[in-house]
Amino acid sequence: MANHLDPHAGQPVLHRGAAIAGARLAAILVHGRGASAEDILGLSEEFSATDVAFLAPRAAGATWYPYSFLAPIAQNEPYLGSALGVIAAMVDQLAQQGLPADRVVLMGFSQGACLASEFAARHARRYAGLAALSGGLIGPPGTARVYAGAFDGTPVFMGCSDVDPHIPVERVRESAEVFRRMGAVVDERIYPGMGHTVSRNEIEAVNTLLAT
Repeated sequence: MANHLDPHAGQPVLHRGAAIAGARLAAILVHGRGASAEDILGLSEEFSATDVAFLAPRAAGATWYPYSFLAPIAQNEPYLGSALGVIAAMVDQLAQQGLPADRVVLMGFSQGACLASEFAARHARRYAGLAALSGGLIGPPGTARVYAGAFDGTPVFMGCSDVDPHIPVERVRESAEVFRRMGAVVDERIYPGMGHTVSRNEIEAVNTLLAT
């Protein structure tokens, strides 16, 4: 029976790439709305690093939260809190397995990028990296961006189209500025006329992030 207070609890986490024991890095890949863990794990085939463990959690019902990431945060509960809890549990488990946060890359596309970004901001510390592919921080316009902690030089890549139908470019820029203010080193790339997709240029940027 589904847990209505923690709807994503107990969902599987898929794994590709290096074994966690002995991996240089772990990358947590968060899929978008209506997609799957298998879908975003396919992205790992585009990355050249062979010493990275790629882990992809699965959302209950293929959706991390039901409304737009621009909706009032309370509207997306308890799904949003449950989803953030999934990532928190994964980061904790990786630390217990010898991969602390500074050896963990948070990565996502679309709704998954929003979730990864929001998690990183709420749990700011030194990560190996954050890659937000077509996403940004969660909450309606005007949300106070008051987060504790600092990124201590965490490399952050943010890539998005300037005409993305789901992700306003203003939110990407706002999120990048929040991350800079919190001590991240941000590589922000806005692609003119690109669709809601992942470009080759973004793949190359993530490859660079995974190599460092």
